[in-house]
Amino acid sequence: MLFDCGEGTQRQMLRYGSGFSVKEIYVTHMHADHYLGTFGLLRTMGLQGRESEIRIFAPADGVRLLEQVIALEVDELPFPVEIRGLAPSESVRHEGYEIVAFSVDHRGPSLGYALKEAERPGQFFPERARELGVPEGPLFGRLQRGHAICLDDGSEVRSEDVMGPARAGRSLVYTGDTRPCDGTIEAARGCDLLIHEATFSEEELERAARTGHSTAGEAAEVAAAAGAQRLVLTHLSARYSERPHVLEREARRKCPDSCEVVVAYDGLSVEVSLSDD
Repeated sequence: MLFDCGEGTQRQMLRYGSGFSVKEIYVTHMHADHYLGTFGLLRTMGLQGRESEIRIFAPADGVRLLEQVIALEVDELPFPVEIRGLAPSESVRHEGYEIVAFSVDHRGPSLGYALKEAERPGQFFPERARELGVPEGPLFGRLQRGHAICLDDGSEVRSEDVMGPARAGRSLVYTGDTRPCDGTIEAARGCDLLIHEATFSEEELERAARTGHSTAGEAAEVAAAAGAQRLVLTHLSARYSERPHVLEREARRKCPDSCEVVVAYDGLSVEVSLSDD
């Protein structure tokens, strides 16, 4: 999946070898730097012989504009494209996870997106099962899948007898462009990774407020309020291209030590691991 599609996205995907197997694009709002690359990306996919459908999600008022962008194609795309408008709190469900739209504070209708995995079963304790007389083999598997079993002596062993509590899945939150807002804090509550825009530093606080953007310090305050485990700052003004450390330092001052802070750069790859807690 791809979140926002700025101009030249397909070139960056080629540069960093991400491949073009994207199945879904999530657009946060209809400012050109967040959707203008859709035309080039779809055409590149078409030239590569893609046949499978791609789905594009965006605020409801952006559906018509995206339809017009796709209509600019000289040749008809060789694969179907579905465009669907989303409202805050609507979700796109997949097996094992969902993408939930939430409202942010920018100029015009704007969404952020939260990827939330379903809870995972608790840890299985084989020694407990053995103590209860369960032989190793298929019965272990039944217990791990949540079923109760009956032993030869007539006793019953329940899944909860040998399993720990359910474990949370991973969660990732992407804001798009926004001022600090309660919507982001609620969506990012306890998340593993918050990707928050940080267009300006504190010296441009007034401009950030006027243009509907955030400073690095404000992004950090949102991460702290939400209890996010990791914060990645993105959507930086070009004035910080040679000194991104200014934004990182500003954010670190306002984040607890438990929250890792990273300033995004082209080609950055971040792994979000499963927790065994």
